[in-house]
Amino acid sequence: MAQRREAAGLALAITSAATFGTSGTFAASLLKVGWSPGAAVTARVVIAAVVLTIPAYAVLRRHGGSLRRGARMLTVYGLVAVAGAQLCYFNAVSHLSVAVALLIEYSGILLVVAWQWLRHAQRPRWLTGAGAALAMAGLVLVLDLVGDHHVDAVGVMWGLGAAVGLAAYFVISAHDVDPLPPLVVAWGGLVVGGVGLVVADLTHALSFSAPRAQVTLLHTRMSWLVPVLGLSLVAAVVAYVTGIAGVRLLGARLASFVGLFEVLFAVVFAWLLLGQSLTVTQLAGGVLVVAGIVLVRIDEMRAPGPSALETGVALVGESAHACAPAS
Repeated sequence: MAQRREAAGLALAITSAATFGTSGTFAASLLKVGWSPGAAVTARVVIAAVVLTIPAYAVLRRHGGSLRRGARMLTVYGLVAVAGAQLCYFNAVSHLSVAVALLIEYSGILLVVAWQWLRHAQRPRWLTGAGAALAMAGLVLVLDLVGDHHVDAVGVMWGLGAAVGLAAYFVISAHDVDPLPPLVVAWGGLVVGGVGLVVADLTHALSFSAPRAQVTLLHTRMSWLVPVLGLSLVAAVVAYVTGIAGVRLLGARLASFVGLFEVLFAVVFAWLLLGQSLTVTQLAGGVLVVAGIVLVRIDEMRAPGPSALETGVALVGESAHACAPAS
């Protein structure tokens, strides 16, 4: 039973990584023709929320649950892990190369381990440390960061914000105490994030530009609707639902490392849709990423203490409490 649960979790997590991996390619095609990061993120989140409304309502009624018990968690999830992470990443890309922005964002996987160590005294064992080092070294190779890249301080700050959002996504998704169904959590987070983004757009807190210009994918000119729907349906609806379900089965720490496959998929999609070629160095980096995940998995199997999922639940409770109004 445990093996089947783990296999299902891995399948869901890899599916999530693959679909999330399309976002960079779709977004890049829009940004190239004049879309602002705020417009791209808002379109992605709002459309995805609308698409999931009826299915989420049906699942919630069948589940017999109430959004009230998860309101605080959904608020944190929607503003930090959905809207915040995406907005920070797209803004980072506007200041940095995609490679540097992705690397900074994925430092968030180490924040998950660091939080467990600093806040809950769960010191990472040497296998987890070795796995983290291998995975990050692999990312450096996959993203081909050995060249000369200009690093913008503003972009770095946006990238660090994306890293915090990524860590929050994995930890909050692990919430498993009387949980809402994954589909409902994804929808609730998208609704909260979408409302926040629309308010920011209307108050001009975000720059909003969305020209109806044709984009280029697969060396072909096509409507801007193609990447917008790709961002919303593939890189949001499918990605978030499968991702939340996968995290619940695997736990926050292991799922966060499996999520590194997103970078590998992103490179492949950029090659297929944008014509960017893969190098031997990038393939070698992919091997290191997989090796790092394997080491973390071995360490998880040997862990005698509380699981990463239990730690995730504790963090969710603290985050929800911190966001509660003073009384």
